Amino acid sequence: MADKIEGVKKLFTSKSARVETNRGDDYYEKLFQKCQARIEELKTQQPINNRLDIGDVLETQGIERRDFLKWASAVTGMLMLPASFTPLVADAALLMNRAPVIWLELSDCAGNSEALLRSDGPKIDEIVLDIISLEFHETLQAASGHQAEKQLEDAMETFKDKYLLFVEGAIPMGNNGTFGTIGASGETMHDHLVRVAKHAAAVVAVGSCATFGGVPAAAPNPTGAVGVMDVIKGKPLINIPACPANPANMVGVIIHYILTGQVPELDSLLRPKFAFGYRIHDNCERRAHFDAGEFVEEWGDEGAKNNFCLYKVGCKGPMTFNNCSIVRYNEGVNWPVGVGRGCIGCSEPDFWDKYAYERPMADANIKAPTGGVEKTVDEFGLGLLTAAGIGIGIHAAASMVAGKKEEAGE
Repeated sequence: MADKIEGVKKLFTSKSARVETNRGDDYYEKLFQKCQARIEELKTQQPINNRLDIGDVLETQGIERRDFLKWASAVTGMLMLPASFTPLVADAALLMNRAPVIWLELSDCAGNSEALLRSDGPKIDEIVLDIISLEFHETLQAASGHQAEKQLEDAMETFKDKYLLFVEGAIPMGNNGTFGTIGASGETMHDHLVRVAKHAAAVVAVGSCATFGGVPAAAPNPTGAVGVMDVIKGKPLINIPACPANPANMVGVIIHYILTGQVPELDSLLRPKFAFGYRIHDNCERRAHFDAGEFVEEWGDEGAKNNFCLYKVGCKGPMTFNNCSIVRYNEGVNWPVGVGRGCIGCSEPDFWDKYAYERPMADANIKAPTGGVEKTVDEFGLGLLTAAGIGIGIHAAASMVAGKKEEAGE
């Protein structure tokens, strides 16, 4: 037991797990000057292919400048930067069309692309992503066959060593990679990824399939699917897991890259700390019910009607790192737990096999990587009651002693 406690303590106190929200005035002053110099340099460059002006687009969509600045302020906070960086973040958003992006679609359901397309109305996040110079996207583009392959080759040559490569979907490795082929040439997804990543400035794996293999890699994994980081080595790589990934986190990564020319600080799983530095459990609106021992016991009961904690019906919030409980989806309106469905840990490795079921981890014979809640909540609650009972007993005994002393005139 002592070894287990030490292991959990070591994991949470390791350097990769630390989220530093205040690095001191000297650090931020140097970073501000660096970002300012990069923004000024980008302003001297011409837009690449996408010549849309974000100011014009915002005006067309009826979004005022004040709303844009509020958004920039929120993104600044999400990136864990001081408020003084807000004008630079706004400038970076205006310069999104200086960042060439190539987007590959591999073994997945295209859910991350769908998340961008199927919004109920134009949001600033989606508008900013529209402004980027998207040079190639196999799902969205009109070109196909040899024409599409030529478009990709042209983009890779024109923006050699400068483009950001976004990858959506797992990579099938079984049967020499032939479970997944692309284009008229029949190139395997593995070879396709390796070839395009070779001259990318950085690689961004988007969604659970691209980051950790996701559903395609679930047992028995017949295609031998793996994530991007299992294939691409020696290249700046950022993982943005979740099913689907939140567009806000995609925007945050791109803006950070435009601001600094570097990838953001990452955790041990190559996830940006600004988005994946906290457990869902710690920022959940139902956390108070967990602490009070108030749980949904079965779907539709009184606990469910009163928005009690969903841990007993399978919520994996205590062992899942993501910011969806803060950023949320659909213009920040809601998220899975908010609508009464527990977290399934989709931003963690092997989530489909380990977490996607309706029972707590304590009953699953699977240990969470961070230790999680390893006792049943009933045992946990009994422990709290026992501790409370001991505390009440101590308080009562102390009060009795004090009363006797008072009666004795001491």
